[in-house]
Amino acid sequence: MGFFNKLFGKKEKESLDEGLQKTKSGFFEKITKAIAGKSTVDEEVLDNLEDALVSADVGIDTTIEIIKRIEERVARDKYVGTSELNKLLQNEIENILTDTPEDSYKEFDLPEDKRPYVLLVVGVNGVGKTTTIGKLAHNYKKAGKSVLLGAADTFRAAAVDQLTIWSERVGVPIVKQAMGSDPASVAFDAVQSAVSRKSDIVIIDTAGRLHNKAHLMEELSKIKRVTQKVIPDAPHEVLLVLDGSTGQNALEQAKHFTAATDVTSLAITKLDGTAKGGVVLAIANQFKIPVKYIGVGEKMDDLLLFDKHEFVDSLFNLEKA
Repeated sequence: MGFFNKLFGKKEKESLDEGLQKTKSGFFEKITKAIAGKSTVDEEVLDNLEDALVSADVGIDTTIEIIKRIEERVARDKYVGTSELNKLLQNEIENILTDTPEDSYKEFDLPEDKRPYVLLVVGVNGVGKTTTIGKLAHNYKKAGKSVLLGAADTFRAAAVDQLTIWSERVGVPIVKQAMGSDPASVAFDAVQSAVSRKSDIVIIDTAGRLHNKAHLMEELSKIKRVTQKVIPDAPHEVLLVLDGSTGQNALEQAKHFTAATDVTSLAITKLDGTAKGGVVLAIANQFKIPVKYIGVGEKMDDLLLFDKHEFVDSLFNLEKA
């Protein structure tokens, strides 16, 4: 029984397996073709394997790194057959993924010395940012935490409306202002309200438009400054939400946001609707930022805490591929 089975139960593990179905089906079809009829891992197998990884949106750089590690293993060991390749590939993919900190990344827990915990959520429009915030609120509330939402994406009326709907659906309070209000003002009010309410966590939505890097940096820096007037070490976490179904475009978005602000964790959404789940490996490897959550469905419980062991186990679960 794996990590999810121990902490969350069989249902969540099944959600993970099902959510990665499209990715692993295509992935294993290509892997099978790469090693068909071969008894040893030779140059042709490695070339075919490289093509399979790239087509799964693992990315050129990450693919090259994985292949290099396998080549070193093959060169070091006297004999590596294709029957061992799946296990070897599984190990190297797992090694590529960044570990999440042990203290605050399990069971929707929060550090005891950071209350309210200020979570700033960033990402472009359309990646599932508002939905992710709603699911986070649901999961933290289910874990017994008091949650407050801050609607600081004031450039888009729909963003405030959508977050309000989520606050009502989940049953948590929201701090908002009129469209066009200063986002930093909303963030300040939200953190101040969280302090007065003694909330465990305040989740702040931010503008989803990438005007340009300088504008983005300026806006996020301002939000950071005003929240620090209330809580000196805020925000405690900056979560970047990326749409896994966009493949390499998600990498470009990550480049913009990591250049503009200090992103500390990642959420990869919409993995259930794509065969491009390999992008999780590319993003985690290139930016060395831990993937904290993955979205594998529409239901509120379909935002799962990411664990690299279970993720790779699901990818290589041949029985359900």
